[in-house]
Amino acid sequence: MLTRLRIFAAAAALAVIFALAAHGAARAQTFNEAQRAEIGRIVKDYLLANPELLQEVIAELEKRQQASDQEKGKAAVERLGDLLFNSPRQVVAGNVNGDVTIVEFFDYNCGFCKRALGDLTELMKTDPKLRVVFKEFPVLGQASVEAAQVAVALSLQDKGGKKYLDFHHKLLSGRGQADRARALAVAKEVGADMARLERDFAGAEVRATIEESLKLAEALGINGTPSYVVGKDVVVGAVGLAALRGKVNAARCGQAVC
Repeated sequence: MLTRLRIFAAAAALAVIFALAAHGAARAQTFNEAQRAEIGRIVKDYLLANPELLQEVIAELEKRQQASDQEKGKAAVERLGDLLFNSPRQVVAGNVNGDVTIVEFFDYNCGFCKRALGDLTELMKTDPKLRVVFKEFPVLGQASVEAAQVAVALSLQDKGGKKYLDFHHKLLSGRGQADRARALAVAKEVGADMARLERDFAGAEVRATIEESLKLAEALGINGTPSYVVGKDVVVGAVGLAALRGKVNAARCGQAVC
């Protein structure tokens, strides 16, 4: 994926360079077709002789794109903050009155989410002031949707979040595909009221909860899992414990880096 992105960026960079060269030339005077072709050949030969220039352009494009994405993410967090951090349709763990909130968007069939489970668990264990919000974000097919429906239905009968958190760990850390049957088995294992859960599974509140998470993710520019919101920052990917802890500390001290 990264290789394809860099190839695309290289092509875009080359197109920009040619366009700038042509634009600059056009501002100086009008060239005929043969002259424009010669200018193009000169630029091409120069780039082939100095390919490191393309690497510099690609790096700058990526840097600017990342900065743009970060600013858009911060604006979306500011706009949607109340729904993002305080929606009644979410499970809160850790210190419910904590000074920093980390929101996780996840899919029960996401391999990277499984690997990142330990990171968030360790943060919760070692940071008594951390508040954690879970957002079901089933993007990996129907099985993921069904697993999320079971999770949300369980949360409706577990206001304290203890059974949900136990369910979350067991299902996310387990092997094989997480689907309705497996999620129901885990829900039963953690002590859910199965008759109520079956009734709630396809209900309006479960649908509304998942739809809310999907809309939030879209507004934040999130299209993969796991993704996090820490303070005002949107963090995409399983970035690791150190990076997450750094984001939490930065949010706590109000600086980009503490």
